[in-house]
Amino acid sequence: MTRIVVTGAAGFIGSNIIAGLNARGLTDIIAVDDLTQGDKFRNLADLQIADYVDAGTFYDEFASGHYGQIEAVFHEGACSDTMELDGKYMMANNYTLSWNLFQACQKRGARLLYASSAATYGGSSTFREDPAFELPLNVYGYSKLLFDQRMRRECGVNFERTKAGRTHQVVGFRYFNVYGPREQHKGRMASVAFHQYHQFQGEGKVKLFGEYGGYAAGGQMRDFVFVDDVVAVNLWFFDNPSKVGIFNLGSGRAQPFNDVASSVVNALRTLRGDAPLPLADIAAQGLVEYVPFPDALRGKYQCYTQADLTALRSAGCDHAFVDVQTGVAKYVQWLHQRG
Repeated sequence: MTRIVVTGAAGFIGSNIIAGLNARGLTDIIAVDDLTQGDKFRNLADLQIADYVDAGTFYDEFASGHYGQIEAVFHEGACSDTMELDGKYMMANNYTLSWNLFQACQKRGARLLYASSAATYGGSSTFREDPAFELPLNVYGYSKLLFDQRMRRECGVNFERTKAGRTHQVVGFRYFNVYGPREQHKGRMASVAFHQYHQFQGEGKVKLFGEYGGYAAGGQMRDFVFVDDVVAVNLWFFDNPSKVGIFNLGSGRAQPFNDVASSVVNALRTLRGDAPLPLADIAAQGLVEYVPFPDALRGKYQCYTQADLTALRSAGCDHAFVDVQTGVAKYVQWLHQRG
């Protein structure tokens, strides 16, 4: 039976990966996390796992061979708060721990599929997996970039050593703006779609940042990617152990935050039996409120992202990503069903 480890298992992407594995009938899963934030248990309650191990004890035990033969580790555990300023804490969680895990995976013959981030690009205007375009704006982005750089050093710039079979499969995914079910525990770091759903339910309107960075109010553009698509790509690489490298994982399209806002509003209007509205009417009726751009984010904010999917497609992954309108509608339906 295939035994799999998922770190960050009670988190957003980790729990969705477990759901995706369960849908395939895979349940011999060791879920690794830190449940100090106890309400994260909800993300595991409806899933099938073989064991839960606290993150504080797992890594050393795994390195010693305590868990037997592991086929693959989906490493989603990290500090993902882009506003965290404690660099020592960030580097310990996102770099040192990941490096130790890589070494243990190589020793134990386990494949490693890990979460990187589009924050590695930071201030760049080109989003291609190339050091020339990697310009992180915060210590979170740097912690992810440093581990990517270490993997290039260990596996070869283009992961040649992994391709040649001298190391086991290693894949890094540079997640763009992921949204979808099971992110409710993330607080301020939850997606704009999540926050806008609750804003509209509570206040009858959604909120967006106003003009900033040369973009009109709500016009800043991001590559928003639905979590189901993120899971599908992770599982495609799991199915193809010869495919290695660092890959962008976004939809490949940039859409303005206004698209998210109008999608949330219209999805909720549809659930209430009301007709959808164009953005101009949503704004005219006060269903969207533009708030001043916060000083704390100035100089640390990506106003535009769009994943270059050339490398992903060249690897043979032809997964079709949904657009914001489709993904947000599915997400709002999910949130509505759960109250």
